[in-house]
Amino acid sequence: MQKTSLSVNQYYDLWNLLSEVRDAIVRTREMEASQFGISAPQTQVLFFVQAIDGPVTPAQLSRLLFRQSQSVSGLLTRMEKQGLVKRVKDLDRRNQVRIVMTEKGRQAYNQSTQRKSIQRIMSSLSKEERRQLKSYLQTLKDKALKELAIVRQRPLPYSQ
Repeated sequence: MQKTSLSVNQYYDLWNLLSEVRDAIVRTREMEASQFGISAPQTQVLFFVQAIDGPVTPAQLSRLLFRQSQSVSGLLTRMEKQGLVKRVKDLDRRNQVRIVMTEKGRQAYNQSTQRKSIQRIMSSLSKEERRQLKSYLQTLKDKALKELAIVRQRPLPYSQ
C-alpha cells in the first residue's frame, strides 16, 4: 500500500467522515438498544463485563471505553439503578470494587447481542472490503493509542 501525502484539509475531511460514520452507526445502535431499555454505552459495558476473563474494575472499563473515570462512574451508577450491574467489593483487594452483571443485565446483554443494525450496515461491504476496513481501522487505532501513550492491551474475543 502506497502512502501519499495529503493536505491538512484532506486529513481533516477524512477524520470528519470517519466521525460522521461512527456517529451515524452509534445512533442506529442507540435506537436498537433502546428497544431493550438500555443505551449503546450500556451495551458496551455489558459486553466488556461478559468478555473479560476475571474481575472487571471501573478503571478497566474507563480504559476500554476511552472515557474519563467520572463518566464511567456515572454510567455504572445509572446501570446499578436499572439493576443491570452491581458493584462488589473485591475480596482480594478491599480498596477496589469489581463490576458484576446481574441476571437482568445478562438478559439485556443477550437481547442486545443480535446487533441487527450493525449487520445491516456492515453487510453493505463485501467480505474483502470488511477485511481491508478492519485492517485500516486497526492501523489508525494503533497510531492513536501510540499518540495517547497507551500500551495496547490484549485483544478481547471479538468474532472474526
